[in-house]
Amino acid sequence: MRKNIKLTSAFAGITALALGLTACGTASDPGAKSDSGKADPSKPLVVAASPTPHADILTFVKDNLAEKAGLKLEVKEFTDYVLPNTATEQGQVDANYFQHKPYLDDFNKKNGTHIVPVVNVHLEPLGFYSKKVKDLKELKAGQTIAVPNDTTNEGRALKLLADHGVITLKDGVGADAKLSDIKDKKGLEFKELEAATVPRALNDVDAAVINGNYAIEAKLNPAKDALALEKADGNPYANFLAVKQGNENDARVQKLVKLLNSPEVKKYIEDTYSNGAVIPAFGAAK
Repeated sequence: MRKNIKLTSAFAGITALALGLTACGTASDPGAKSDSGKADPSKPLVVAASPTPHADILTFVKDNLAEKAGLKLEVKEFTDYVLPNTATEQGQVDANYFQHKPYLDDFNKKNGTHIVPVVNVHLEPLGFYSKKVKDLKELKAGQTIAVPNDTTNEGRALKLLADHGVITLKDGVGADAKLSDIKDKKGLEFKELEAATVPRALNDVDAAVINGNYAIEAKLNPAKDALALEKADGNPYANFLAVKQGNENDARVQKLVKLLNSPEVKKYIEDTYSNGAVIPAFGAAK
């Protein structure tokens, strides 16, 4: 039985307070860095994570590898992209595992937080899905495409569409694209939604670009259901374990780093997500 602690809407009320507190900080603040030397190695390492696949991977580590490594691991599930970072910044959790570097860089810049990546674990290719067309060529002017509304994932989504000829972006625009950077929409309309809600809107729009983890939760099979799928080679969007700056060398964090990049976790990811929705992407996060 899974013993993860799932954080639901009860935590939504702390979002505004957490954001307000983190927005006041800068890299030069006295409290910007934590003293990881004071961390009690006997206490559980509490990690915030998106439910799938992040919490699933952590639960595998907890149930099969952590005890032998002398690590007490506690997993807290979050269903949004804001609270895991604010909770890590405020010390409500010790680490998080849900995001990629472009998203974290943007989040830190906007909110004055001091979260840093520690180790890459996996990649979730972004996919283009539709229940109303069976081929990208069937898209017509006037139809609506839903895209994630956070800065990095929206840019990533638009790049995917541009790479497959659905839209044309302005010259020189890449994965940081915004809707205003679309040179030719080809008559299509775009609906910006929180990433977690995009799959639920799939019946109400003509097509949608969906993050890999949310596609899995919506019972979509990227390898079979996606009309277009992000390439894995050279992809900068590996998801990683992250901590508040200064906690990188916490002994518990370093134990988890080794376990997350272990052969056992690699096999677990490949066996569990054989549909290509999640791909091992081990190595130091930069």
